[in-house]
Amino acid sequence: MMAEECAVAVSRRSGGRAARVALRSAPLAEHIRPVRPGLSGGQYKPLTDAGVKRIHEAALDALEQIGLANAPKSGIEIMTGAGAILGDDGRIRFPRALVEDMLAVAARDITLHARDPKQDLELSGTRVYYGTAGAAVHVVDVEKREYRESTAKDLLNAAQLVHHLDNVHFFQRAMVCRDIPDNFLMDINTLYACCAGTTKHVGTSFSDPSHVEGCFDLIHMIAGGEDKWRARPFVSNSNCFVVPPMKFAEESCITMEKCIRGGMPILLLSAGQAGATAPAPLATAIVQAVAECLAGVVYVNALSPGHPAVFGTWPFVSDLRTGAMSGGSGEQALLTAGCAQLHQLYRLPGGAAAGIADAKLPDMQAGWEQAISNVMAGLSGLNMVYEAVGMHASLLGFCLESLVLGDDLLGQVQRCIRGIDVTEDSVSLETMRSVCLHGPGHYLGHPQTLGLMQTEYIYPAVADRTSPKEWVEIGRPDLVTRAIERKNRILAEAAPSVIAPEIDRTIREKFKIYC
Repeated sequence: MMAEECAVAVSRRSGGRAARVALRSAPLAEHIRPVRPGLSGGQYKPLTDAGVKRIHEAALDALEQIGLANAPKSGIEIMTGAGAILGDDGRIRFPRALVEDMLAVAARDITLHARDPKQDLELSGTRVYYGTAGAAVHVVDVEKREYRESTAKDLLNAAQLVHHLDNVHFFQRAMVCRDIPDNFLMDINTLYACCAGTTKHVGTSFSDPSHVEGCFDLIHMIAGGEDKWRARPFVSNSNCFVVPPMKFAEESCITMEKCIRGGMPILLLSAGQAGATAPAPLATAIVQAVAECLAGVVYVNALSPGHPAVFGTWPFVSDLRTGAMSGGSGEQALLTAGCAQLHQLYRLPGGAAAGIADAKLPDMQAGWEQAISNVMAGLSGLNMVYEAVGMHASLLGFCLESLVLGDDLLGQVQRCIRGIDVTEDSVSLETMRSVCLHGPGHYLGHPQTLGLMQTEYIYPAVADRTSPKEWVEIGRPDLVTRAIERKNRILAEAAPSVIAPEIDRTIREKFKIYC
């Protein structure tokens, strides 16, 4: 009888524990998750208030005195019609009053829509979102330790992974589809692979202005009609509308005009490289990027006042010993964080690059390069952190395993952004009093501890926190091996396409799809 009673008691205890573990493992409501999209940063400010003002004034001086060259004819008409001045040297200059007028009508507090409304990005204040971007021409094969040309299938796989990674909030085209020789079909397949892989917000670019109409046909098919697309545009155009220093990129500008008329949000992307196509001083590199993007603000709002646009100051860094780009440097992290302060000065939705690794593989160098810049970008309150995960070799290689590892990394980064909650409950001495004066002298198993396990703390999916003994017992796995396993598991379970089957069939009948 005693044995039976003990067995029942053990069963009840284990059942109760199992129930508690299951409860803690259940998905949490969005508002109580330890990290979530759109946490507010802004705690870190590498520039003083006086420094921000000085950069702003210098940018306005640059627009008035230097201006930008090489605007297309249509752009000249749009900008001079709003008050810009075309000089005898062919450069367009921007009076301060014009810049201020266009800043006054520029869109603020915009939403970048996703096909799944729960994944919309609310760009306001210092809310932070992390995602991919770039145009890598290689995929990093970590098992062979080599680089190979990227394909449409690789791009689809990256999108599928992002769809299942909670801490990566949007998917902007990260690789070039090198297996597609025709540039129009490359643009079509880029757009298709992104949208087939995820319902999160997608960013893409177009290699030629003449491709925009055909790509909009594809977008309208996915959306279910042009009216539905215009109501919730779920794709943005990453547009390098300038060729630093201080020149417009004519074809990209024409593409931008077409995208604006088609209702597509624009990322105004200025990507000078300090010491090469931007001034070497970090402050002046920001000046140039801000000036170029302010010219973009004038351009966009002269064409369509209040059109949604992201202020995309993306100054990069050179290793001045060689002239090569150094995306994983501390200087890069500072540039990105400094740019966020200018976005906040104008109260414009802003984006910049972080998380780029110079390292060729997901190793310790990659870890510190990705972590430092992502933390600084988030703490600075940058709205859109592009290229945050997966990028190696200073944007030349994209690594799917690094994307998976980056999900863990960004979870820890966002926990830093969230900071420490100080409330009456969190600093109450009642728990301390009961444990120290009347309890066991530790907090393990205390209701407060158990209650905060999932809401105050975040746990990695891949990173190893076992003891050395446990690590040996489970076969001494390394980090990359675990990332490969998680990548393969996600891709094996992912839907071939998240586009409705009947629409997917229609798309494949109209376009040659490579993945």
